[in-house]
Amino acid sequence: MIMKLKTIIFCSLFLSIIGCNSPDNNENNASTLQKSTHTFSMDSANFLLDGKPFQIISGEIHYSRIPKEYWRHRIKMVKAMGCNTIATYVFWNYHEIEEGKFDFISENRDMTHFIEIVKEEGMWLLFRPGPYCCGEWDLGGIPPYLLSIPDIKLRCTDSRYIQAVEKYIKIVSEKINPYLITNGGPIILLQIENEYGSYGNDKEYMKRLKELWQENGVDIPYYTSDGATTYMLEAGTLPGCAVGLDPGGNQKNFDLARKMNPGVPVFSSETYPGWLTHWGEDWIRPDTASLLKKVRFLMDNKLSVNFYMLHGGTNFGYSAGANSGGSGYQPDVTSYDYDAPINELGQATPKYYALQKLINKYRSIEDTLAPQPDPIPIMEIPEVEMIPFTSVWNTLPSPILSVQPKPFEYYNHYYGFAVYKTKLIGHKKGKLTITELHDYATVFINGKYIGSVDRSKGENSIELPETQSENPVLEILVEGMGRINFAQQLIDRKGITDRVTLNGMTLMNWEVYCLPMDSDYVNNLSKAEKNNKPGIFFKGEFTLDEIADTYIDMSNYKKGVVWVNGHNLGRYWEIGPQHSLYCPEPWLKKGMNEIIVFDLHQLKAKPIKGIKELN
Repeated sequence: MIMKLKTIIFCSLFLSIIGCNSPDNNENNASTLQKSTHTFSMDSANFLLDGKPFQIISGEIHYSRIPKEYWRHRIKMVKAMGCNTIATYVFWNYHEIEEGKFDFISENRDMTHFIEIVKEEGMWLLFRPGPYCCGEWDLGGIPPYLLSIPDIKLRCTDSRYIQAVEKYIKIVSEKINPYLITNGGPIILLQIENEYGSYGNDKEYMKRLKELWQENGVDIPYYTSDGATTYMLEAGTLPGCAVGLDPGGNQKNFDLARKMNPGVPVFSSETYPGWLTHWGEDWIRPDTASLLKKVRFLMDNKLSVNFYMLHGGTNFGYSAGANSGGSGYQPDVTSYDYDAPINELGQATPKYYALQKLINKYRSIEDTLAPQPDPIPIMEIPEVEMIPFTSVWNTLPSPILSVQPKPFEYYNHYYGFAVYKTKLIGHKKGKLTITELHDYATVFINGKYIGSVDRSKGENSIELPETQSENPVLEILVEGMGRINFAQQLIDRKGITDRVTLNGMTLMNWEVYCLPMDSDYVNNLSKAEKNNKPGIFFKGEFTLDEIADTYIDMSNYKKGVVWVNGHNLGRYWEIGPQHSLYCPEPWLKKGMNEIIVFDLHQLKAKPIKGIKELN
């Protein structure tokens, strides 16, 4: 009886802001979106919902990183922790796959459906459309087709860039305008760019972005996000826009922001429960005690907060980005688990419950606890026997002739791999240097594997042995990994981006074979005779009576990409720390399933299995 009473009291304490200050929770919102039942505005210090001070407690999740079938589950998880708001990035390059071709339908791209679920679940939405986002996403969300322009400048008033931005903002505005709070929807704030003060100082660019949203009918408040330093806030903020701090964890941060851009609310737009991880690192596991201290400060002072990330999800396909700091090129792992309170599988972690408990202390007694949804089932898959299926060398398309090698983007090739091939005339052996290799290459002479060159290790050369051939054939298979998504090295073209020399002699007259390795490419593979030249596709089939989430254990393989039933799970790499790839239940099926692995080094087929956790 005492236990039951405690449960009732606990439930009644929770989620005051959600209960009293949330969008109407209707199962069918299509008919209500045009009826504005709430207002959202700002005074000099507060966000105002229906004219009253409102504390945003937001959890960030990215619809592009979550199977669409799980969007509602993840939103419910955010709500049950104590949040009243969802934040999401819109990655421009996820929607404009090729120049002028926008996709808001396939895979996890139905942005407006995600917004509808936010509304249905009684949550508000912080909308973060870039055009630059960062977010450990390839090129920070900017479409790589822009890199086909040799002298393009990004994130400024370069006319070529701005013209593309104008088209993007127009299309996104048309999509979201019915979902603004002024039209009865859940979107209460729109972010202008992202952390611009960490990159540049083109204030005219920032002003133009705001004007574009206004010209396209976005009539809600705006905000910017920057680090809490004088120079970042001076370059990144805009008059009349709320100031987001990445992060805002103490009074000094807030005092500085109010001084730099007075007359608007200041909030912590990215409070970090976890952090990102690069290939070759240990998993990053930030301290929870430090997090709780910062959140306690925000709650004590009734300051708004967005948790980045509350649930990270997965960098499916080729979407993972990279950094370029003091350690050189640092590509991100496929998992975006982020050590977030809700892990990659959608499960609540101890960090989740610690935040829930802390936030609950600040709730009024009238509120009820939003129920936590049931966990998504997970399963193991017994070992699947794999066979060598074909080789990349059997599937080369028609070549493009280039006097000197060029980056992927100059061939209108944006993701995947490419083979650069030439005959050696003059020098036949010695030091081969690939100037500005982006990012990983395997090198062959007359079909024989010589070795690899890895940008992330700072490598750019390899020794070519002597051969008996009069004109040896040199082949370089290049993998383009994640484009840099932060700071000054943002223009990060892929492939061989400068030249190749042998003992200082520039090698000319190349054949270039572009290998997008997208779903169409993989689905059209046909079986061929075994080839002992590295670059092999392995294939396996397995039958399932029941389906659930799983992780595909790739610890038997070296470096490559995995597809399950045509879905690209992302990259794996034996250097770790990630050795398994998340495979969601909706991508599996009862009955026969297919798994295809492309490995840059593996020659022998080894079994693959499904396990229950990230390793």
